[in-house]
Amino acid sequence: MWSRRDRTEVVCIACGDTLDRTEAREYDKHGDRWDRLDKAFEYVCKPCHRDLCHQPRRGLESLLVDLDGASVSARRFVERYYDALDLTRGPDEGDERERSP
Repeated sequence: MWSRRDRTEVVCIACGDTLDRTEAREYDKHGDRWDRLDKAFEYVCKPCHRDLCHQPRRGLESLLVDLDGASVSARRFVERYYDALDLTRGPDEGDERERSP
């Protein structure tokens, strides 16, 4: 196995801690960390990486960009998000909001 000798320091995008690059996990917001051509990665420390949801997120980034959260309040952004989820759900999929206490 090849040993990395890169002692570059990176910042965890989740908690802000600075750590050696070798102690971090690469994060690619597009979910394609294997295609490295012309790509700049962000980094997450191991404890934050364990806390991340590792479920598929196909289309999530583009949905969030389309919702334009910078132009509205946080509450309105979340309302837009739930509305968008309702549009993408099939007729047999229930509304999570109705099931929560």
